[in-house]
Amino acid sequence: MATLLYLTRRLLQALAVILIVTVVVFCLLHALPGGPARGILGPQATAQQIAAFNHEQGLDQSLPVQYAHYLNTLLHGDLGTSYTLNESVTDLVLQRLPKTLLLTVLSAVVGLALAIPLGMWQAVRRNKPADYVITTLSFVAYATPVYFLGLILILVFTQTLPWFPPQAPQGETLSDVLAEPNALVLPVIAGAASMIAVFSRYMRSATLENLEEDYVRTARAGGTRQTAILWRHVFRNSLTPVVAMLGYYVPVVFGGALVVEQLFNYPGMGLLFWNAAQSSDYPVLLGCVLIISVATVVGTLIADIVQRIVDPRVKEGRA
Repeated sequence: MATLLYLTRRLLQALAVILIVTVVVFCLLHALPGGPARGILGPQATAQQIAAFNHEQGLDQSLPVQYAHYLNTLLHGDLGTSYTLNESVTDLVLQRLPKTLLLTVLSAVVGLALAIPLGMWQAVRRNKPADYVITTLSFVAYATPVYFLGLILILVFTQTLPWFPPQAPQGETLSDVLAEPNALVLPVIAGAASMIAVFSRYMRSATLENLEEDYVRTARAGGTRQTAILWRHVFRNSLTPVVAMLGYYVPVVFGGALVVEQLFNYPGMGLLFWNAAQSSDYPVLLGCVLIISVATVVGTLIADIVQRIVDPRVKEGRA
């Protein structure tokens, strides 16, 4: 019962945040210099053209009425129309979002698959040369901009060592993208690098904290091997902060995807957002902002739920 109440409360909170996001996006649209019509039609538009556009789009009505109309269109899955591509923003997002999700999921899987054991390994070898070396490399990877790291990867692995193509897969569908796995290697590495650096540090700290707990000392006194202690007891308890941070890391992952997709010409939402910014295609920009914001809220909600499943000791008041 307590879990059901917790989930209900978190779901209501998530819906409230998404509603606030729609208000912010609506305000951003109306905060464009000269209003939405001037921002979309450009500085050369005449007063008659602006008036006609405002009437056609309902922008000559009161703000509450406009927001209600905007919210209604969102509930029907309408994110507007791209004035550069002359296509529905919803269709553009549906075409690109699966590819971005593929890239981000692959980057997250690779990042976590390396960060978790690496962090535990560092904790076991605390204050030894290997720990210092990996810590230094983690700080360097975290401080290196994704764009710079991507350029290094391109120069090293496409020019000096021609192992991979410099451009990501260009297919229209996921199957086309997956048909060129070698072209995905460099974008995935670029997206996973900072994640490895961050989550290995979290895993190291969590493992060190759990290694000092009484249950570990009891297991050692009972003759349990170090490997068994780590993977049977410490591993699960150390995952709690990692899972909690994973949901909050969603916007960082999407932000990195924007740079990675532009750098490797990967046809996802990041490249769509970049091209829209270059052409001042505001409906596409705001549609992408809304989708990323909703993804962040949903990611945080899922992280809270998974954290409660992984560690039932998490109290409702602390969630």
